[in-house]
Amino acid sequence: MSPDAVISSPLGRLGIRCQDGALTALTYLSDTEALRAPTGLAAEVADQLDQYFSNPDFRFELPFKTDGTDFQRRVWSALADIPRGELRSYGELARELQTGPRAVGGACARNPIIIVVPCHRVVPVSGGLGGYGGSGSGAGVDVKAWLVRHECARLHGRPVVP
Repeated sequence: MSPDAVISSPLGRLGIRCQDGALTALTYLSDTEALRAPTGLAAEVADQLDQYFSNPDFRFELPFKTDGTDFQRRVWSALADIPRGELRSYGELARELQTGPRAVGGACARNPIIIVVPCHRVVPVSGGLGGYGGSGSGAGVDVKAWLVRHECARLHGRPVVP
């Protein structure tokens, strides 16, 4: 399903999809994707994203609905509870949810509402950033690094990741 709106962001183009008064998907798109002006709830999503990119202390207040398995929705709910500026390991989240770290990683990789549901705040216990958007390297991890630096630098007074 195509997005209702396509906006520019510091991370590239983002696609916004809303249905029945709720945000249902926020996805990274190719920079060749044509911009599409947001209206209705998509305009509110775009406005809140702009506020977040300007100020990492901004808290999203958006209605959202995710389609996924019961397990995935449990993981995504736990992600939404991780405060800005804090990181959790896949193992910590797995213990909290009484499951395995790989299962948590799989649910993170399928998160349909990136940034708002902050899967970027989950990292491996062994150090580094781990994967992002199903990728363990490349642009996905660069985006994760940007988000972590954006949220954590002000708290710690220095970049948290290289």
